[in-house]
Amino acid sequence: MADIPDPQPGLVIRFSYLWRDERTRGREEGAKDRPCAVVLAIADTNGRKRVAVVPISHSKPPPNSGALAIPPETARRLGLDDFPQWIVTREVNSFTWPGSDIRLVPGKNPATIAYGFLPQHLANQVLEAVRDQVRRKSSKIVERDG
Repeated sequence: MADIPDPQPGLVIRFSYLWRDERTRGREEGAKDRPCAVVLAIADTNGRKRVAVVPISHSKPPPNSGALAIPPETARRLGLDDFPQWIVTREVNSFTWPGSDIRLVPGKNPATIAYGFLPQHLANQVLEAVRDQVRRKSSKIVERDG
């Protein structure tokens, strides 16, 4: 049985992230599993947890996109590879926890879906960047339930 921790902002999980352009092309599941950072976790009116995650990517984002670089020491601590990585804040996947799109982190023993937590200051920056994208109406939210 895999360890599925309680979702909290800053938790980095393995997830089948569905980009907005993939959804537009008719896909229902992401093309690949990737690390994603939990931005928000709240209980809905039925007591279920609603979670919003942002993807972590090796692709260098365009200037002024709101993406945040992950410091190499943070990437190492989380067990990510040594290539530069960014937290993309212009897109969000929203789903009911735990959902069918969470995945096991390769090579982790015991089995878990979590890499660990972002440092608090970086988690705060991610949340503020996502809020900024929402305020500017430039955020793309992909609802993953149903």
